[in-house]
Amino acid sequence: MVELDNMKYTLSTYQKTLQEVKDSLDLETKERRIAELDRMMEEPTFWDDPEQSTKIVRENRSLKSTVERYEKLASAYEDIGVMIEMGNEENDPDTVPEVREMLDEFISDLEELKSETLLTGEYDANNAILRLNAGAGGTESSDWCSMLYRMYTRWAEKQGYSVEVLDFLDGDVAGIKSVTIQVNGENAYGRLRSEHGVHRLVRISPFNAAGKRQTSFVSCDVMPELSGEIHVEINPDDIRVDTYRSSGAGGQHINKTSSAIRITHLPTGIVVTCQNERSQFQNKDKAMQMLEAKLYMLEQQKQAEAADEIRGVVKDNAWGSQIRSYVLQPYTMVKDLRSGYTTGNVNAVLDGDLNDFITAYLTWMSLGCPDVKGAADSAD
Repeated sequence: MVELDNMKYTLSTYQKTLQEVKDSLDLETKERRIAELDRMMEEPTFWDDPEQSTKIVRENRSLKSTVERYEKLASAYEDIGVMIEMGNEENDPDTVPEVREMLDEFISDLEELKSETLLTGEYDANNAILRLNAGAGGTESSDWCSMLYRMYTRWAEKQGYSVEVLDFLDGDVAGIKSVTIQVNGENAYGRLRSEHGVHRLVRISPFNAAGKRQTSFVSCDVMPELSGEIHVEINPDDIRVDTYRSSGAGGQHINKTSSAIRITHLPTGIVVTCQNERSQFQNKDKAMQMLEAKLYMLEQQKQAEAADEIRGVVKDNAWGSQIRSYVLQPYTMVKDLRSGYTTGNVNAVLDGDLNDFITAYLTWMSLGCPDVKGAADSAD
C-alpha cells in the first residue's frame, strides 16, 4: 500500500539519526558506569554519607533512564518496520493508522533524545532560574510578559518539571511587570538557556482603541541553580539589602510582613529579588544564591567574550540581544533569529510547545553558531 510504503521510506530516513544518537550517548561507557555505581550501592557503608549517596543514586537513575530510552527507540524502529511488512503482506488498511501513530511517537521521542545529547554544558543538568522583565511599553509589554510566563509554565508542565515562583510584580493595569521562577527537573537549565535574550511581540494591540499594530519587548534572563556547587566571594560592602512587602499570588501570609528581599550588587548593578519563602532569612539566602549564580555567569560571559576578541570573532549587534520574534497579526509566525527555525503555529508555541526551538538552538550551538541566512531579518 502506498501509505505504508511512504511511512517505510520516512522510517528509513531516521536510521542514520538513530545511529548518531547511539554514538553520541556512548552507551558502552554508560553501562560500565552503571555497573560501577551498582557495586558502590551494594556496599554496607554506602549510606554513611547521605549527600554523596544521593548524588550516586541520582546519577545511576539518570544513566539507566538514558540507556532504557535508547533501547526503547531501537526496539520501536524494528517494530515499526515489522508492522509495515505485515500490513503490506496482508494488504490490511487498518494497519495504517496504527503504524502512523507508532511512527509519530518514535520520531518525537528520537528528536527529544537527540536534543539531550547536545546538552554538554557543565551545569546543563541543573534546575533553572528564569526571570522575565517587561520592557518599555507599559500595559502592552506587561501583558506580553504574562503571556511568556504562561508559555514557560505550560512548557515546564509538559516536560514533567515543577515550577516555583520566587518573585512576582503585577503590572499597573494588566499583566506582569516582572516574574522570577525556578524550574526544577533534570536538564532544565540546559534546555531553557536557549530562551535567554529579548523576546519581541508584534500584534494588533487589544489595549488600543484605534486597533494599531504594536511591538512589545520582554527580556528573559536564565541561569542555573548553583546551590552548593560554587561559592563566589561577595564583599558585604558591595551589596545593598532592602526589605519590602511581598506582592502577587501567595496566599494570606504573603502580604502581612515585609519579608521580601531585594539585593543590589553595587559594582555591577545586578539586582535580585525573592519573596517566595516563608521568612526574611530564607528569602535572603535564596537571593544570595541567585546573586552568586548571576555573578558567576557574568564572569563566564566575560571570559567567552575575551576569547572571541582573541580569535577575532565578528558579531552583528544590530538587533542587540533580541533572539525571537512572535507575530500575531497580520499573519502568524514565530521566528528564532539565531537558528532560523520558524513556525506558523503561534498558538501552539504560546501554549508551551518549545521543544523544536530548543532543539534547533542546541543544534545551532553545536555547529559553532553559524550565520543563518535570513535569521536576523525583521519579522514585521
